Amino acid sequence: MTGTEAATTRPTIVLALPKGRIFKEIGPLLEAVGIVPECAFKDPEARQLRFATNVEGFEIIRVRSFDVATFVAFGAAEFGIAGSDVLMEFDYDELYAPLDLGVGRCRLVVAEPERLASDDDPSRWSHVRVATKYPNLTRRHFAARGVQAECIKLNGAIELAPTLGLSRHIVDLVSTGQTLIANGLVEVERIADISSRLIVNRAAMKTRAAELETWIERFRAAVNGKTPR
Repeated sequence: MTGTEAATTRPTIVLALPKGRIFKEIGPLLEAVGIVPECAFKDPEARQLRFATNVEGFEIIRVRSFDVATFVAFGAAEFGIAGSDVLMEFDYDELYAPLDLGVGRCRLVVAEPERLASDDDPSRWSHVRVATKYPNLTRRHFAARGVQAECIKLNGAIELAPTLGLSRHIVDLVSTGQTLIANGLVEVERIADISSRLIVNRAAMKTRAAELETWIERFRAAVNGKTPR
């Protein structure tokens, strides 16, 4: 079954949510929208990945943050909540992102060892070697400045890369900056401010427009502090 077929034949609405750092912020948002998942959903360590809700025909799946966009783009879920960093990295044409949810706020930055930063001038870079979870986004960012970026893809512990000689620079998400400080790194360039977005499968929007638009408006009302209808 193709992603389009999945989106058009399944009567249930599926919302894909990310595991990880914004998990706690999502609960109050769902409550404001009127979606109450089954009790197991509240346990971030639960092995269960698919959850019923108080809304008939509305289910939630919990997946890795980088996989939310893929589940929605290929029609396995109608909706998702994904960081704008993920959307920029994958740039799926199949996704529609109608709403900034105002949660998961942080920034995507370039960082390097503090001991090197004082003598460095990012405006003079012509080639950089970068460790990151975001190779596509990173290459595009540096290419726009005329800088060639050699990207080393890592899925975690990115702050170790400069310490162990894997790369001089990293591109990663920063919230408080304490992880950078703890690893002797400093921010030298900001790429983008990041927040979580409500995303929708475009094929589903064409075939189930009225139904999905109702949910989009409920999320919008919740973000704006209004009571969803």
